[in-house]
Amino acid sequence: MDRFLGKYEELLYALFRFMFGLAFIFHGTQKLFAWPGDAKAAELFSQRGLAGVIEVFGGAMIALGLWSAWAAFIASGTMAFAYFMRHAPDSFWPIVNRGELAVLYCFAFLYIASRGSGRYSIEQAFSRRRLR
Repeated sequence: MDRFLGKYEELLYALFRFMFGLAFIFHGTQKLFAWPGDAKAAELFSQRGLAGVIEVFGGAMIALGLWSAWAAFIASGTMAFAYFMRHAPDSFWPIVNRGELAVLYCFAFLYIASRGSGRYSIEQAFSRRRLR
């Protein structure tokens, strides 16, 4: 099959990385600051609070493209941990235990970890500047 969007691959990857990072940030702000939404904020020094910190800072690093491979690898592990701690005890199947989002984040971040920050990222901008 012809890759009709192939010429936009780097731009679409940057958009993919940015949107997943941004969505991850909002999961963290919901845990830490109860925003957006009306959930109760987590205590900072709790398992949920630590997850919120990883989500906010890791999501920002992924979205901006700053050490995205490492941030995404940690975020992927966090989502795998969340799945097995929170969702898997209810049922193995993500569709039954409502863990689809954790699984999707886990594998999306694993993909980002394998690709790195990409062309359109802060990391790439800094490396170009050093070459001059």
